[in-house]
Amino acid sequence: MIYLLTVNYYSTNLVAKLVSSLSTNTNIEYKIVIINNSPDDDSIYHLKSDSALVFNATDNLGFGSACNLGLKFIFAQEPRAIVWIVNPDAYLLKNALDKVYPFFDSHPEISILGTIIYTLTNEVWFAGGKFISQTGTILTQDLITNINAEYIPCDWVSGCSMIINLQKFCECPLFDPAYFLYYEDFDFCQRYVQQGHLIAVTKQFGVLHEPSSITNRYVFRKIRHSTYSYLLTLERYTNKLIFNIRLIRLVFYALVLIFFKPQIGLGKIHGLLNYWQSKF
Repeated sequence: MIYLLTVNYYSTNLVAKLVSSLSTNTNIEYKIVIINNSPDDDSIYHLKSDSALVFNATDNLGFGSACNLGLKFIFAQEPRAIVWIVNPDAYLLKNALDKVYPFFDSHPEISILGTIIYTLTNEVWFAGGKFISQTGTILTQDLITNINAEYIPCDWVSGCSMIINLQKFCECPLFDPAYFLYYEDFDFCQRYVQQGHLIAVTKQFGVLHEPSSITNRYVFRKIRHSTYSYLLTLERYTNKLIFNIRLIRLVFYALVLIFFKPQIGLGKIHGLLNYWQSKF
């Protein structure tokens, strides 16, 4: 069984597109698990079926914690399953599901697999993540499109399209709930890399993505969460010197932006305050 896991936050129309793309995409057995992060959004239940399960979160838990609800459910049902986490604003490429099992049969060594992600204009949006700990640089880099290989090892992959091979884990793999939104995928990969798991990216199958089609509705909250998560990530995976340099630069940039892009500037300042509040 392949389980697809997605999180709804007032985006039923987008999730409906994802669900409909699956039904015409494959003849193999699958289930889609929808975690409803907007519990007052009853419209999501219109998508419920034998192959589409809907679970209500008690509140908006953030992306990682919502995914954890789905991962725990799936792991309890079938601890050797393959779980494909897909953003609600993404849609699988043609015949993508049919290629997943043959891929993992050929490459059982992979624990966490990212797929190539295209925009709706067919541009590459994600094809691999790199991390330079000495400078604290977290970046996306096209590692796979010009390489004749079925996969390339990398440092992290995007939670927009992430496949978890549960049989590689003794316990259910989970996102850190300290992250509400942003960088939870990076942290997830780094924690399991440190435990010896192989992270990789492939172009054998992938998704189309509408970048920020949900988060851009809430610019202030988007910047606040991303700033907090960025600082938390730097604290965990870089040294104090790099952390302090990037912190000073972030504060200066936020103060400047208040005068030109106030929502972004204020979002950064609130993210900084949230980070310091979490420390004390």
